[in-house]
Amino acid sequence: MVVRYLLGTFEAAVQPSFLLMTSMWYRRAEQGEYVSYWYAMNGLQQMVGGLLSYGVSHIKNSNIKSWQVLFMMLGLATVLWGVFIWLYLPDSPMRAKCFKAEDKTLMVERVRANQTGIQNKSFKREQALEAFKDIQVWFYVLMQILNTLPTSGIGAFGNLIIKDGFGFDTLQTSLLSLVQGTVHILIVTSVAWAARKTKQTLLVMMIICVPMVATTSVLMAVPNGRSTRVGLLIAFYGTFWFNGVAVLLLSLITRNIAGQTKKSVVLTMSLIAWAAGNMVGPQVFQTKDAPRYRVGFTVHLAFYIAQIIVFFVLRVILVRRNKLKIEAAKAKGRADGEVNLDNAFDDMTDMENPEFRYQY
Repeated sequence: MVVRYLLGTFEAAVQPSFLLMTSMWYRRAEQGEYVSYWYAMNGLQQMVGGLLSYGVSHIKNSNIKSWQVLFMMLGLATVLWGVFIWLYLPDSPMRAKCFKAEDKTLMVERVRANQTGIQNKSFKREQALEAFKDIQVWFYVLMQILNTLPTSGIGAFGNLIIKDGFGFDTLQTSLLSLVQGTVHILIVTSVAWAARKTKQTLLVMMIICVPMVATTSVLMAVPNGRSTRVGLLIAFYGTFWFNGVAVLLLSLITRNIAGQTKKSVVLTMSLIAWAAGNMVGPQVFQTKDAPRYRVGFTVHLAFYIAQIIVFFVLRVILVRRNKLKIEAAKAKGRADGEVNLDNAFDDMTDMENPEFRYQY
């Protein structure tokens, strides 16, 4: 138990670090797709992890258990990769030794229009307080809980649903992890592309909730049998659109929260919400509901519908904020759409900076 606690403690820094680096290195228009690239590696992990799990399950040794072999393999790879990252990954564009001084200047200038700054290690109390007062932030927290609860539930019970609920054997279930990983990668990259192409992130998030509602309804209504198990499996994969919601939610946080202290606080709040969803998610799948877990899927269905409503309301809020900022700029004699970049690197929050425009 202590080791699992330590594992969770060290893992807690991973996602916030990835998001901070993404916001420092890439333009806001690019961040959704770049977040999807590293988030898609969860799908690759499913593919490789499924094969490794199946492989080590054949180890028969009285001195060491198969799961211990798996943890040692992954632990060694993680340690070696951590050493490489420590030595070679720069923590900001300005400290990247692999680029010339003029290249660093160009890299910094290309993200000026983000209006989110790059790096500031000073803790600003007023920014932290703003994070707790900003209604936008609490929407992100709520969205994280609403989406993570179904994600964690299916993550914990997915293989049991496929094996016991749909009637596949252990080998087939392990091999189907390749399909799950592929579906994950295709979904997160395609929704990020669609959001960038349409410039309508929250609208895309609302749209992809529709197949989640439809496929969950199928899982609840269609009886199980050899003639229906393939269709049920396809419907099960259809619920994986929640991964698309997850990646777009993370990209909204990197794009719409400015000020280094505020962003750090918001990322922490988001991670806490993510952890809360992960704790509660598996609890809606009870043994007494096996093998179809209709109660769990009913909860998921309610959460998917709630997400659509939350996405719509947040979009209204962000549109309204942009409208007020544009009207204030016009009152000062500025042309429609004109944005001043003088405050871009002043470590101002999105609410403090009159030139900041929210993306939705």
